[in-house]
Amino acid sequence: MPQPFTVSQPGPLLEQMFTAWPEEKKKQIRTWLKFQAVTVNGRPVTQFNHPLALGDAVAIRSDRFAIPKTTLPSGIKIFFEDATLLVVDKPTNLLSIASEAEPEKTAYFQLTDYLRQSHPRSKERVWIVHRLDRETSGLMIFAKTPEAKESLQGNWDKFEKKYEAVVEGHLPSESGTFTADLDESNPFKVFIKPASELTRHAITHYRVLGKNRHRSLVELTLDTGRRHQLRVQLAAAGCPIVGDEKYGSKSDPAGRLGLHACSLRFPHPVTGQELRFTSPLPKSLAKLVAT
Repeated sequence: MPQPFTVSQPGPLLEQMFTAWPEEKKKQIRTWLKFQAVTVNGRPVTQFNHPLALGDAVAIRSDRFAIPKTTLPSGIKIFFEDATLLVVDKPTNLLSIASEAEPEKTAYFQLTDYLRQSHPRSKERVWIVHRLDRETSGLMIFAKTPEAKESLQGNWDKFEKKYEAVVEGHLPSESGTFTADLDESNPFKVFIKPASELTRHAITHYRVLGKNRHRSLVELTLDTGRRHQLRVQLAAAGCPIVGDEKYGSKSDPAGRLGLHACSLRFPHPVTGQELRFTSPLPKSLAKLVAT
């Protein structure tokens, strides 16, 4: 980490950093700037041409950000971290957030604990942006500030969210769209019902990526984000997800639900830069549709 410096001659921020830290790669300096790691007089700055005055103090935040693909003891992989958000890969059989029965073995608890490792009395925490079912693996976003949480949740329907599912049988066409009205009033199971004040409309686009004699691998793109949306719509199409006994699956060849959140694309809530993350289908599921 480069040493802080005090401005001895006024000028634009980026130019001054290049001069003060010649041993650092220019790409790295731009990255620090883009993700709020650069401070001027203790305040984060992202504007490359921010005017510096005589005596201003420029430094890199000392916050510890994870190296991409860092794996926590719980099995969570950190794909990306900056001062605003965390993007992680959640393993199967881990709750997103606490329940009465399980207050600690959750992604929320593990990530908050990770943020406080260096400072046990710290009040740092994460904010839940969205959830994955306990049985579903894959990409999740957590906010590190309440402002980021509000921004991400407020624009959630505009983000690109893709899943991959291993399902029993074969869908009637290679691509298409599922539409249904879902009744989520039962806390344990979602049902397709005629549209009413009690239902919420659900839209999912699908594309078959591969298949063998007994199963198919399907890519699913969400237009809406309803509880159990993918599970109930695939079951209604006659192709329940493997391992999903609740929605009619007759097989559990991988010992887990065959659903994985594989892709996220969204603008950074502070910089506006497009971020895109992909997580490959776990090997235990991929081998189920190998031909």
